[in-house]
Amino acid sequence: MITRRSLLASAAVAPLSLSAALKPRLRPALCAYSFREDLQKGTLKYEDLIRISAENDLDGIDMTVYWFPNTENSFLIPLKRAAYKAGIEIYSISIRTELTKPAGPARVEQTANLKKWIDVAAKLGAGHIRVFGGAVPKDSTEADAAKWVAEILSPAAEYAGQHGVILGLENHGGITDKAENIIQIVKQVNSPWVGINLDTANFRTRIYEQIEMIAPHAVNVQVKAMVRDEKGPAPSDWDRVAGMLVANNYRGYLALEYEEKAPALTATPALLKKLRAVCATYS
Repeated sequence: MITRRSLLASAAVAPLSLSAALKPRLRPALCAYSFREDLQKGTLKYEDLIRISAENDLDGIDMTVYWFPNTENSFLIPLKRAAYKAGIEIYSISIRTELTKPAGPARVEQTANLKKWIDVAAKLGAGHIRVFGGAVPKDSTEADAAKWVAEILSPAAEYAGQHGVILGLENHGGITDKAENIIQIVKQVNSPWVGINLDTANFRTRIYEQIEMIAPHAVNVQVKAMVRDEKGPAPSDWDRVAGMLVANNYRGYLALEYEEKAPALTATPALLKKLRAVCATYS
């Protein structure tokens, strides 16, 4: 007999059961940074990158904000509309931060910067922001620097959560040079609104070992054409990366961040075709 109590009990566990039942899903995307030279020169605009993403049958775009002309509605709202009309999700924006700051004016500045871009992300409909930890200041320890990053991210996470935006701390040198450090920071913050933006080509030692360590904490993932360690450059093994992600129940974007010398306009189509194939294989 189904009672009100049993019905409520089953409803309470339904979200967990649904989450556990979800199949792996990787969604192909493009990082706007791939076209940094064109954006810097003005030969392409952000709207052009939306078109390129649609032409290459992608699902989303990570808008690196470095070349935004402004953050006014007059720029942001038409960009959001262009993405919607093209069937491309602006799922993330990428910003520069330096969070290894002790209490003081520099920390206040970093906090204000985070809030500014959280507001922009929410306005664009982006659910994620990539942030950097920053360098370990001179005469400071890694432990100090990691603590400062967590102290800035904790209140920022609360503000981000109020806007439905996840902060992804990228493994990008400095205090986030080692998987152990970045995982420690994220665990210290202990918020559902802070995770790791995994750049699979940013480690310079133990590349795939460190990727596997971070995979359970990844909220966004970027791949590049090449990886580089003490042995030199080598093609990035996207299949190996995808296997690690799905083994850790990652469901989300796998975005190409192109950084090689050949022009992005001519080099990226083949890479994006490969990316689509990898995403389809592991979804």
